[in-house]
Amino acid sequence: MSRKNILSGSPWEDKMGYCRAVRIGNVIEVAGTVAIVDGEKVKANDAYAQTDNIIERIAKVLEEAGASLNDVIRTRIFTTDILYFDDIARAHGGYFKDIKPATGIYEISQLVAPDYLVEIEFTAIIQ
Repeated sequence: MSRKNILSGSPWEDKMGYCRAVRIGNVIEVAGTVAIVDGEKVKANDAYAQTDNIIERIAKVLEEAGASLNDVIRTRIFTTDILYFDDIARAHGGYFKDIKPATGIYEISQLVAPDYLVEIEFTAIIQ
């Protein structure tokens, strides 16, 4: 079975030794992904916009791997404050309402930078 690494161009990929996603056979694992916080469309205090940005960007990563959001079977959502649950759920539901992957949401003490409120991992299987 061949392995395909999908890189995003982030400087952290070489520094940390990882890639955005890995596809082996029909399985795709997507690394924990945070939003691109730009202060306009995606703000540091907007969990909905951050979640939306993450999923929108990962849809493109999945496409590069030969899949789509319809192939996602699991998401793991990490947040710095579980009180953001409703905003995160609304954004996640906007993409996955009919797909319904297995999903967990976990409150953690912090992410890699204080502007990040949400990080999501994805697993997809192409049928």
